Amino acid sequence: MFKTVLWATDGSKAAERALAAAESIAQTYDARLIVTHVPVPVILGGPTVVVNAAQQAADAIQANLQRKVEDLKGDGVTAEFASLEMTTHGTAHAIAGFAREVGADLIVVGTSGTSRLVRVLVGSVTRRLLELAPCPVLAVPPQDEDIES
Repeated sequence: MFKTVLWATDGSKAAERALAAAESIAQTYDARLIVTHVPVPVILGGPTVVVNAAQQAADAIQANLQRKVEDLKGDGVTAEFASLEMTTHGTAHAIAGFAREVGADLIVVGTSGTSRLVRVLVGSVTRRLLELAPCPVLAVPPQDEDIES
């Protein structure tokens, strides 16, 4: 049923929880698991500060995800890492476009671990992804300790 599973992470605890579901599905169906992340620019100050901070954060996340891919391979999962570029339309568009490009049969994501107010003001990548994805989306909900007040 599933040949290619895409796990998209924002680095949150809820996204980490979703990895367990993605790994289980990949193992059950002997599917390829693609681990991905879309770096989001952060505005912290002048241009030099932004570029340096964003690059350091992206490098740290990429290194962490590369380690996760190696761990997945150690568990017998066919896994690979792909870093995506933010599109002008946003993170959900980048993930949906990549899912289409690689022929993903399933996208696994965590739902937001932020407060209800933040979700209303900022919106939800997962919610938007449900509208854009070319395949089913498994949205793994946060647990109480994942939610920021």
